[in-house]
Amino acid sequence: MHQPKLLDQVRQCIRLKHLSKRTEEAYVYWIRQFVVFHHKRHPITMAEPEIRQFLSHLAIDKEVAPSTQNQAFNALIFLYGSVLKKELGKIGDIERAKREKYIPVVFTKEEARSILTRLTGEYKLIAGLLYGSGLRLMECVRLRIQDIDFDANYIVVRDGKGGKSRITVLPAKLKESLRRQIDNVRSLHQFDLQQGYGEVLLPHAYKRKSPLSAKALGWQFLFPSKNRSGDPRSGMIMRHHLDESGVQRALKEGIGKTEIVKHGSPHSFRHSFATHLLEDGHDIRTVQELLGHKDVRTTMIYTHVLNKKGLNVRSPLDT
Repeated sequence: MHQPKLLDQVRQCIRLKHLSKRTEEAYVYWIRQFVVFHHKRHPITMAEPEIRQFLSHLAIDKEVAPSTQNQAFNALIFLYGSVLKKELGKIGDIERAKREKYIPVVFTKEEARSILTRLTGEYKLIAGLLYGSGLRLMECVRLRIQDIDFDANYIVVRDGKGGKSRITVLPAKLKESLRRQIDNVRSLHQFDLQQGYGEVLLPHAYKRKSPLSAKALGWQFLFPSKNRSGDPRSGMIMRHHLDESGVQRALKEGIGKTEIVKHGSPHSFRHSFATHLLEDGHDIRTVQELLGHKDVRTTMIYTHVLNKKGLNVRSPLDT
């Protein structure tokens, strides 16, 4: 029987473990880079020294961010542990990418409102959810209709970062806009069904347990793409969610129409959500749960932002 090529084996293993498409793309990329760096030697002939050499190369020569180096490291650990079934010893000393002290970009409440007033349609609603609910951009565009609970005033975030689900607050000001959006999706879904389509990508467990759910309105994406397309894994024609790059462009244009000089992004709205909740007196554990942070120390960065805002130091120039 013909043995699949290495990267095909990697893809197959990733899909068996139900990892995301983005994880698949990232792992395949870094494994390919690892092989190329070592002059196309097969990884089975290499081990800890070659891994250490490659990761140090990323830090020293390529000057990648710590998160990028860690992603490459995780890809190689996956390759040897899950695909090649080759046990690795201690990797030893690796030149680590330099971790710069990170202070998030936070909009003031006035800046956030100013940007939102310059957005329209779905992009305005998405930005409102990023700021009003603290969602990550991909969490937002992946929302399903059934994730919005109007009566209980919360949003369900399924399979967020780290594969964890959580609930967060539903802004009352967005309820009418969300209802109109759902009506639009309902009409679009009816059209797809009439055309012989209407299925949507389901999480693996739901696809196995309830395949008919793929055509249910509740499972449709809250922000569907304008056009149907083939699923890259199954090839089935369906309507995926809105591409996040459009949101990024719209937000960049919105900021450009204001006098704001901060280098903001969609994630800045999430940072602003957390900071403004703390400013309004909410405790950090509540903010941690709403953001879906595993460790409260991650949430603590926003207290540093608050402390910087209230820096009680007088410049010598002013004394």
